[in-house]
Amino acid sequence: MSAASASDVTSVVSGQQPGLSHVAIIMDGNGRWAKSRGLPRAAGHERGVEALRRTVEAAGELGIRYLTVFSFSTENWRRPAAEVNALFGLLKAYVQRDLARLTQEGVRIRIIGLRDGLPDDVAALVEKAERETAANSKFFLTIAFNYGGREEIARAARGVAEAVASGRLKPDDVNEKSFAGFLDTGSMPDPDLLIRTSGEYRLSNFLLWQCAYSELVFMDVLWPDFDRACLEEALAKFHERERRFGTVSPGAA
Repeated sequence: MSAASASDVTSVVSGQQPGLSHVAIIMDGNGRWAKSRGLPRAAGHERGVEALRRTVEAAGELGIRYLTVFSFSTENWRRPAAEVNALFGLLKAYVQRDLARLTQEGVRIRIIGLRDGLPDDVAALVEKAERETAANSKFFLTIAFNYGGREEIARAARGVAEAVASGRLKPDDVNEKSFAGFLDTGSMPDPDLLIRTSGEYRLSNFLLWQCAYSELVFMDVLWPDFDRACLEEALAKFHERERRFGTVSPGAA
């Protein structure tokens, strides 16, 4: 083991993640998990919520401050109505069951994506979760729900155009930093690591702007089976990477 990797292991054990504060996860494989067991898809989504609970707990223990998960995409509306309603119900169940505990533990909850089209009770619960955890800063849990990366970028572009038209922003001041402030994640650092489960190798319209320089780790495990050991495996792969951000390695010719 190199000196650098030994230091990384020591930091992980002590509750720190050197060079890593934000992990994003595409939680994929609930339906396949259920199908392989002869269960309805809803059962896979229910087990997926349990995996989310395990992951939130493990992430906090491992020194990660920001966790962003992809729960429901703008494209998921094409699924059968019963499954869409089940996904809404699971979001409600998760927030209702865990909100008090997460609030007490210093977790701040944010829901990113479109609020238009959400059932009134889901929208009200989302607003309640964000309001009641707004003062927390120990751990930041962001749930992308009714979210699409291209839609987010287009919406941010409209915001920039409106700001320029109203005189609040000068055209010469439009740059990567100012544009990022119009995104749903404007107050957050970009993900250092993006994990996708279920063996698929694509971003599926998730955090397209933010993941420009994220390390990508694709895992064969189906999301309902994801646990702390899986997260630690992904973190270990992250720490094996050399992040150059367009530069060259130190000492390279």
